[in-house]
Amino acid sequence: MARKPRVWLPGFKYHIYSRGIRKLPLFLDDGNRNKYLNLIKEIKEAYPFIIHTYCLMTNHTHLQLETIDTSPSIIMSQLNTKYARYFNKKYHYSGHLFERRFNAEWIDSAAYELDLSKYIHLNPVKAGIVERPEDYPWSSCRAYLLGEPNSLIGTHQIFSYFPNPSSQHYREFLEKPFIDEAAKQFTVEFS
Repeated sequence: MARKPRVWLPGFKYHIYSRGIRKLPLFLDDGNRNKYLNLIKEIKEAYPFIIHTYCLMTNHTHLQLETIDTSPSIIMSQLNTKYARYFNKKYHYSGHLFERRFNAEWIDSAAYELDLSKYIHLNPVKAGIVERPEDYPWSSCRAYLLGEPNSLIGTHQIFSYFPNPSSQHYREFLEKPFIDEAAKQFTVEFS
């Protein structure tokens, strides 16, 4: 039976997440994480899109992605396939690396967009890896809170919801409860 096609239009925003098969790690070291981020850059050049936030956890990834002219199915197929080939070749593995094709939730409101950025940036804190989200080097949070340059993302969309200084107001936002109780829909268990 054929898979149900995913609906998309240019300018749609999505929460995209992928998990390792059997909850196994996708990243065994920092070199793996750097490779994944470099593949995102490479694919952005071929199929332009915007990433607002991201986080690479040990066994899963989160992307807050906005399409331009390419379906997220093409973008994620390229990314996950290229990364799986790299990983399997490097470690002499074969077979599937990802649990299934990526998951995608359409972002249909400003509240969801903001809460999702918070959820993604707080993921390492919730997992007990770091105490502060900006201490985790494998997310976009450092660009938001510390102004660290990050060519993978655009902070303007999320920052547009906050007055100046945007980074300080975003930090305060991260410390508050979620805006929308419905935001709990994306608190997927990945451990």
